[in-house]
Amino acid sequence: MTDPADRGGNALSSNEQFWQAADQHLVRYGAPFVPRIIERASGSYVYDSTGAAILDFTSGQMSAVLGHGHPDIVATVSGAVASLDHLYSGMLSRPVVDLATALSATLPASLSRVLLLTTGAESNEAAIKMAKLYTGKYEIVSFDRSWHGMTSGAASVTFSAGRRGYGPAMPGSLTLPTPNSYRSPFRHPDGTHDWESELDYGFAMVDAQSSGSLAACLVEPILSSGGIVELPAGYLRGLKERCAERDMLLIVDEAQTGIARTGLMYAFERDGVAPDLLTLSKTLGAGLPVAAVVTSDEIEATCHDRGFLFFTTHVSDPLAASVACTVLTVVDRDGLVERAGVLGGQLGERLADMKERHEQVGDVRGRGLLQGMELVTDKATKAAADDLGAKVTAACLDRGLHMNIVQLPGMGGIFRIAPPLTISEADLHRGLDILDESLASVLGSVR
Repeated sequence: MTDPADRGGNALSSNEQFWQAADQHLVRYGAPFVPRIIERASGSYVYDSTGAAILDFTSGQMSAVLGHGHPDIVATVSGAVASLDHLYSGMLSRPVVDLATALSATLPASLSRVLLLTTGAESNEAAIKMAKLYTGKYEIVSFDRSWHGMTSGAASVTFSAGRRGYGPAMPGSLTLPTPNSYRSPFRHPDGTHDWESELDYGFAMVDAQSSGSLAACLVEPILSSGGIVELPAGYLRGLKERCAERDMLLIVDEAQTGIARTGLMYAFERDGVAPDLLTLSKTLGAGLPVAAVVTSDEIEATCHDRGFLFFTTHVSDPLAASVACTVLTVVDRDGLVERAGVLGGQLGERLADMKERHEQVGDVRGRGLLQGMELVTDKATKAAADDLGAKVTAACLDRGLHMNIVQLPGMGGIFRIAPPLTISEADLHRGLDILDESLASVLGSVR
């Protein structure tokens, strides 16, 4: 039990006791915690222990696309918990089949089979296992700034962080260069990004590394933890063509880009291609633990015939299915795909204006309501600005805005901006005003 007094015998405040207990009993699993105690959340805001409202520009963990405490989600969860929340993995309920039917209806005809899970790492694990079982091969390719999860298979193809000190990764984990148009050395004579040459170079390296057992390529349409790096238009089509040439499957991880976030229901739609396997999480549950793998009849049938096994405690849970069904209903009913496109346009215009006026804003990128801003020490050298990112983040929090910087080595100056799709125009612009003021304050820019 925590001692209510400090060493000097003085009574500790409730907040001091909280942080003391946190220091004593919590496992630290990444970056330092935000220095506020969050008591509640509603809509586009979270509220700390002093009652201060903090505008949430990250949708929780890039997940709460409907904001916090959405009444439809509250009603669904309350009803499901009271009537049907969890079952033995071998039992089926109507919400699971309803979700599989509804989710398939939003996707190309080739994506018709759904496996309902809980987390993004879990869905990527399942997709990787299906790809290996279907192809009979074992090598998985992903970007060198990828993030697909922290479980063993997903972590093996996560190259942006978390690789040192844990022993060997899964055999056959290979990389492609991330097509970062801002920093890529592959350039046309006019200076524009030559992503096709970069992709060919990457696959030449993959072919050189491969033992001849290429099973799949797993990619995000926008690498969020990798620094909001958006795949160039046409890249996904080119990637699928190169995968097909090698009899590889294409797995697209839309944990953060799926379910309307980019102004399309799914980000892969822009390039007019469909993946062989699609993984969803975060946005599918609107902040609650829901994930899914979607694939074709052929892949599902072959994997089933070969004994596909992926039992988890919460596979096909009715509560998760009910939540996801509600998310799909609200997104369709309230026109949130179109709304994300409209608000994303406003967000992009404001960020571009900040880039013009602030010398240390090197790049802005992304789509819809998933966009990024990269700070640099100066635009000519593009030198990373980790310290500036931390200072601007703190200045935003002081003014009532929660911003997230990519907290990985060498990427501390890249903001991830992903407010709820339900945010009001007024709150979106209020948050951007705070960001602009904070940049001016920290960078010494003249507005």
